[in-house]
Amino acid sequence: MTTTTDYSQLFAEDGTILRHPDRPKPRYSPTRAIKNFRLLMKDKEDTSLVFKIFESLPSKDFLPRVRDLTLSERGQALRLSEPSLPEILDDHAALRKTPKGSLGHAYCDFMESEGLTAAGLVAEAESLDRPKYDDLLQWFMDRTRDTHDLFHVLTGYGRDALGEQCVLLFTHGQSPSQGHLLIGYAGAANIKKMAWGSKAPVIGAANQAKRTGKGAPRMIEQSIRELLTMPIDDVRAKLRIPEPTQYRECHRIWREEGIDPYDLLSSEANNGEAVPA
Repeated sequence: MTTTTDYSQLFAEDGTILRHPDRPKPRYSPTRAIKNFRLLMKDKEDTSLVFKIFESLPSKDFLPRVRDLTLSERGQALRLSEPSLPEILDDHAALRKTPKGSLGHAYCDFMESEGLTAAGLVAEAESLDRPKYDDLLQWFMDRTRDTHDLFHVLTGYGRDALGEQCVLLFTHGQSPSQGHLLIGYAGAANIKKMAWGSKAPVIGAANQAKRTGKGAPRMIEQSIRELLTMPIDDVRAKLRIPEPTQYRECHRIWREEGIDPYDLLSSEANNGEAVPA
């Protein structure tokens, strides 16, 4: 495969350009990333800050990873069979027809219990009014976004504060990025601060999540349609995803200490004591 770094001169067999020439090139700026992270800690609902952090910490390996997948035979086959994951993931009627115990059933259970949809994640991203480009990079980034909740289901990490940090660090293992590391580990440190004095192995859980992601075949390169029909235990075995033992140990210890893992800031969870800010 060519090693050229002019990605605007690379095309898939169907003529789709790898990187549209009008797409702005990200500029590396740790200072801007830290500034936006501090803002994120003050307003965790402002997802636009997450994008700004990632844009400020671009990975040198990102575009080569996009190139290697999208220009390969496998990548081009995935683009044909799975051009848009939300259409597949939100068709719960079809997913419920897969065998009991499948990833498809587990995914439906998770999304329905949490009141989530894949389309909702797309809408949230598009509400930021960021430009989109007709290139292979857009498909790759959309696919990365759309597999986020599948990561939750397969890894066993919930949507609590620690679970979200662990998913970020698992994602870093899959697709290394300083943005994942910054948000994941700084977020884990903040959790330790919120649960001050707890014996829960928060950093151990974060480290385990990163190792698991690094040791697993990349989800983005898999046929999601095929995985959804398989028994979830078989998918975990195929992707080498073990039990999240450290994360579950954190939850066990917190509950013994009277701390609610899903509400670390509640005064009741901390036995009426103030949590250090």
